[in-house]
Amino acid sequence: MRTRQILCPTDFSLTASHALSYAIEMANLYGVSLRLVHVMSEPFSEHHYGIAVESVEQLDRQIETAANENLEKIEQQILQELNHGLTVKTVLRKGDVLDEILAEAEVGQIGMIVIASHGRKGIAHLLNPNIAETLANKAKCPVLVVK
Repeated sequence: MRTRQILCPTDFSLTASHALSYAIEMANLYGVSLRLVHVMSEPFSEHHYGIAVESVEQLDRQIETAANENLEKIEQQILQELNHGLTVKTVLRKGDVLDEILAEAEVGQIGMIVIASHGRKGIAHLLNPNIAETLANKAKCPVLVVK
């Protein structure tokens, strides 16, 4: 763990920012750098259900621009909280959320993943895939799931 990075996936939600606090704390504790990843997935399929854009490519560019801006803001906040000498790298990926997080864990020399769980219950749990739970079962490194 002491020679590897901590990976923290984010969807820019309040719950994800709570998990990020734990990731920063763990990075400072172990003296390792932090890698923040956001995965862009197809939000509405190819039809985009009436959203007014000139093209699918334009929508993708707008989503990517917004994601990069959010990652940059978070990166600046993280740098203020990390111990001296530690770094943060932001990564923007496209595709299936679970597959991309697992792929980033493989290429990024990751020693631990810190991810938020939205804590859905009942029918909401059945209708929304639980990325954190599946990630904990499939990842090759330890996973800290933060509620």
